[in-house]
Amino acid sequence: MTSPGVRILLADDHDVLRRGLRVMLESREGWQVCAEAKTGREAVDKVDELLPDIAVIDLEMSDLDGLEATREIKKKHPEIEVLIFTMHDSEYLISEILAAGARGFVLKSEGGRPLVDAIEAAIAHKPFFAAKASETLLHSFLKSRASGSEPSVLTDREREVVRLLAAGKSNKEAATALGISVKTVETHRSAIMRKLDLNSVAELVRYAIREHLIDA
Repeated sequence: MTSPGVRILLADDHDVLRRGLRVMLESREGWQVCAEAKTGREAVDKVDELLPDIAVIDLEMSDLDGLEATREIKKKHPEIEVLIFTMHDSEYLISEILAAGARGFVLKSEGGRPLVDAIEAAIAHKPFFAAKASETLLHSFLKSRASGSEPSVLTDREREVVRLLAAGKSNKEAATALGISVKTVETHRSAIMRKLDLNSVAELVRYAIREHLIDA
């Protein structure tokens, strides 16, 4: 299947990956990569300027992460479809990506073919989740059904991040303890503050004490 006249923005901080994706996508008839961006802020600015049909955005970028970039793009340009292309596949991330307004979620480890399929779906304004993401979503659904209760406001990983930050750990120390990147901790922290409607570390500490995540 080919789709004529599709203009795509690629946002990723890895030059080699962007170049490879560009070659692959522009081999499709009628598809054009109209811009590339290295940071989330640059991606938002180029979307404002060029108004592509689809923006393919990495989750972890400097300046502005992929979630915040997606929120800004969808707020200003709801007609532009956003796809997240990332290394991470936690339940938390998928739910946050959906809430931000992205149309699909593709793991880098699954290769380029699912991304092509995701773009085809986005052209038709349909959602797309590659195999691993679909498996993660199904697992989350079945787990919540089996427990007989509504899912927690925070995911298990978010609660771990709260526990560490409320105990006085820095983002870097929390990242080391959890075996994830500092950018991922920052993304978790932003989501936690938003979900709980908190505005300061002091409020986060009070929440952690109330939920028995740390000792008073």
